[in-house]
Amino acid sequence: MPVDLTQLQQRFPAFIRLMRFDKPIGTYLVLWPTLWALWLAAEGVPPLSTLIIFVLGVVLMRAAGCVINDYADRHIDGHVERTKARPLATGEVAAKEALWLFVGLCLVSFVLVLFTNQLTILLSVAAVALAATYPFMKRHTHFPQVVLGAAFAWSVPMSFAAVQNTVPLQAWLIYLAVVIWTIAYDTFYAMVDRDDDLKIGVKSTAIYFGEEDRLITGILQASVVFILVLMGSRFSLGFIYFVGVAAAAGLFIYQQRLIRFRQRENCFQAFLNNHYVGMVVFIGIALHYLLPG
Repeated sequence: MPVDLTQLQQRFPAFIRLMRFDKPIGTYLVLWPTLWALWLAAEGVPPLSTLIIFVLGVVLMRAAGCVINDYADRHIDGHVERTKARPLATGEVAAKEALWLFVGLCLVSFVLVLFTNQLTILLSVAAVALAATYPFMKRHTHFPQVVLGAAFAWSVPMSFAAVQNTVPLQAWLIYLAVVIWTIAYDTFYAMVDRDDDLKIGVKSTAIYFGEEDRLITGILQASVVFILVLMGSRFSLGFIYFVGVAAAAGLFIYQQRLIRFRQRENCFQAFLNNHYVGMVVFIGIALHYLLPG
């Protein structure tokens, strides 16, 4: 059957939206910890080839995660205010097309990993499993954010494996920080949908935490700051890194102010603000290795 190029061109924006290329916040939230790990593993700027592989891998796997997430939620997204216009919910993209797109994105990502080493290749299998598992967790547990954190943070051990061909113990400290950080900011994200999720029976930490959501996310954020301080000690990072950590702590306080009335728009803004948390920590790490002394 010949390909209808006109129809394909008309539907192209729907596939872009399905992969969230129009909303890069998720890419940033995976990319920043990846850059933390690459710089710490290399004790400075990592090899250019490794950097390119991981940046492209983050973009592709985040897109794959969005595709499989929308596939899993295709029957419920239409009932949620924030997601009712997603391509699978509206029928702009067929479920079978989404599955093929997910497989294609994962295969291209795997090809990239083949240019690293055996340990990184083995770890990449777990990355795909985590990405594919997360979307279905919200039907079975109130803690899908934990699985999401495990998936988002998996680039950390992969980064160390690619640079050092091993995953040292202190790398898992970074991994833990990213998992906890993800639970906190994705709870903000889930607070946006809490009313809709309660109606349709979708589970989340925002629902489970209930009235204690602000307290618990605050504790989680304080834990992240504590672990970031420990990271500074374990990796012998200097004063400029701790300035970055202090800036991240300040952003966490700002986020708590945003969510204090649990308004949808403000909770979403608190979620988005985590892009800057990842950025300031990375700047602290990069400047440590860039500046003499």
